[in-house]
Amino acid sequence: MLDSYLQDTWVTPAATDDAAADVRDAVTGETVCRVSSEGLDLAGAFGHARRTGGPALRALTFHQRSGLLDALAAAVRARREELYALSARAGATLTDARYDVDGGIRVLRDYATRARAELPDAPHLVEGPAERLARGDDFLGVHLCTPSPGLMLQVNAFNFPVWAPLEKLAQAVLAGMPSVVKPATPTAYLTAHLVRIVTEAGVLPPGALQMVAGSVRPALGLLAEQDVLSFTGSAATAATLRTHPNLVARSVRFNAEADSVNAIVLAPDVTPGSPLFEAFVREVVTEMTVKAGQKCTAIRRVLVPRENEPAVLDALSSALDAVTVGHPAADGVRMGAVVSLEQRDDVRRAARRIAESGRFVHGDPDKVRVVDADPERGAFLDTLLISADPDASAPHEVEPFGPAASVLAYRDTAHALDLLARGRGSLAASAVGDDLAWTTAFVRETAAWHGRLHLLDSANMDRTTGHGSPLPALRHGGPGRAGGGSEMAGIRGVLDLMQRTALQASPRLLDSLTGGS
Repeated sequence: MLDSYLQDTWVTPAATDDAAADVRDAVTGETVCRVSSEGLDLAGAFGHARRTGGPALRALTFHQRSGLLDALAAAVRARREELYALSARAGATLTDARYDVDGGIRVLRDYATRARAELPDAPHLVEGPAERLARGDDFLGVHLCTPSPGLMLQVNAFNFPVWAPLEKLAQAVLAGMPSVVKPATPTAYLTAHLVRIVTEAGVLPPGALQMVAGSVRPALGLLAEQDVLSFTGSAATAATLRTHPNLVARSVRFNAEADSVNAIVLAPDVTPGSPLFEAFVREVVTEMTVKAGQKCTAIRRVLVPRENEPAVLDALSSALDAVTVGHPAADGVRMGAVVSLEQRDDVRRAARRIAESGRFVHGDPDKVRVVDADPERGAFLDTLLISADPDASAPHEVEPFGPAASVLAYRDTAHALDLLARGRGSLAASAVGDDLAWTTAFVRETAAWHGRLHLLDSANMDRTTGHGSPLPALRHGGPGRAGGGSEMAGIRGVLDLMQRTALQASPRLLDSLTGGS
């Protein structure tokens, strides 16, 4: 049974066989652990976070909190090989594992550096300049950002069991807020090992980090006005959480980063076979294969000019032919398994529904050749490329959360913009082209539908960080179906977790709050 870390102690749940969920190795099908939260003292854990973890963090300045992030990054980096090895059990190749683990370390370091450069060596921030509120300079107004005396409940998805908790923890620690982490069950053992690394290093104050494996649904009724529920997962679950009676009644802050059918658009000016066209093909293939397509930012819709559709299908199919699927540790394997057999079946169903309006151009949802593994016991899938009717509803509504994407041929730019909007909001979209007038118009017309726009041209195609890579300096989140939330965004994301209070006071008092600076 997988232990939880509550009130600074590892605790085994008092679960019966019927109450526990089996977690299986994505490659071999062997049982890794069992997960349950039955019998765990969640009320005690929340109280410990508020009474012990919160005061300890709030007593520190932003710069001292940044030191905690540096120490946290060093502790995880020193034992990252352990996390790489465990990641293979979730179907991740070494490249996939580094994307998750090293990405989390980079976010910690980035936030530590930003805090020292952009925030004062104080426990709060006075936002200025001061506003004159009356005649003379004796009555001024500013905004004060202070830590909230609550906690962050992290409800994370299975696909980033290391990066997701570290990314949210970086902002919460800087904001002076303790975290209770609830990992997704299929990869909870990975997050548990991460927490064990952190706790054994002793780098955080008591109560600053706790973890509960299993359901936290009863804990939703324990959240209060100063707390934050930070959720990553499906749009359906986000809708359920958003309307929870206690969250509504107590105005609990809710941040959602949900699934979305992210798109890439090939501009009309890009010639098949050109370097920029090849960069476009690489972008699509990368997003289909890294973490076996299990990224909330991965490309699901590939919009191309109708006249270039045959060339795009040929180029993508040829590139996908070179992708070897199999045991993540086997030589030459580029893509491992999805996280579970249940996830494999979900992807199959979603891909078939999209293909009802078209055809599979590459891959078979029921067949896959694998290296050094059993294709039936492991959760393996082929790369699935679908040529679909762009005006059908399924490609814009159904997300196959795995190595699958649909190619949609647009008639003209107006048609392409309409197709993008049918996704009802996404975390990220890309446009590939050199025509500045076209790209400028594209951005103006479509920015409102996306949390991030990744614009690729001949000048930056060799320097891009990629369509699917969230960056600490930039907002991660999106409107509409994508949840309407926001994470990271540099120091903005830290201040979003704090209470901003308007102060009306004399210069003397304001000088006292800012230390006379």
